[in-house]
Amino acid sequence: MPGPGTLSAPPAGAQAVHRALGLLHCFHDNGPDLSASELARRTGLSVSTAHRLARTLVATGFLDQDEHTARYRLGPAVAELGQLTFHQRGLHLAGPELDLLARRTGATADLAIRSGPHAVILVGGSVLPSTGLGLRRPLHSTALGKVLLAWPSPTETPLRGPLPAYTPHTLTDPAALDAELARTRDRGYALNDGESAPGIRTLAVPVLDRTPTARFALAVRSTPAHLTPEALPRTLTHAHTCAAALAVLLLPPDQR
Repeated sequence: MPGPGTLSAPPAGAQAVHRALGLLHCFHDNGPDLSASELARRTGLSVSTAHRLARTLVATGFLDQDEHTARYRLGPAVAELGQLTFHQRGLHLAGPELDLLARRTGATADLAIRSGPHAVILVGGSVLPSTGLGLRRPLHSTALGKVLLAWPSPTETPLRGPLPAYTPHTLTDPAALDAELARTRDRGYALNDGESAPGIRTLAVPVLDRTPTARFALAVRSTPAHLTPEALPRTLTHAHTCAAALAVLLLPPDQR
């Protein structure tokens, strides 16, 4: 029996769930179908364990297996749950507001949530019509991510690990990032000026709940030539107007 202060191993069932979710996360990049050996390599599991978990996920509809190649892809249960959460969060109502913001600012407008160390765009101009998928970007190098970090929920863990550089302007020092997040909270918006990709300027604001927590982050993205310092106040006004509308539209179902 473990002594005081000793961490016991997680229950076998919890470990299996964690591993199965890890297999599903292997498909985040929307790449080609994956074999059991590729799933094992990506998750650090043995091939036999990856195969056994994948077969369980096939049986429950979370993965499909090609009968000719034996390779795996996401299954219908994932698509069904994705559609359900999309509508339960009210995200189908956000599109018209983002379109209006894009027309008013002449820039790309996006709405994102936090997923671990990433900001995931769910609705907006960066969502590809061919796949319905938006960009998945690191938190520390994007305006969307800075907003989600500046107004976190009590259950979200702080950003850990090294902060990779994507351009010479990326904030890689945790202390510098903390200072930037403090500035973001003070002024009510985040700015990304070439930190994620050269020649891109993005302004982002929070869509707050009553806590206040940024349930979503709203961004307007263009070039420095378009989002000039003179244009930023007007753009910020439009972004705050859109965020206020979304704060109501995206309320949980029991609060609408």
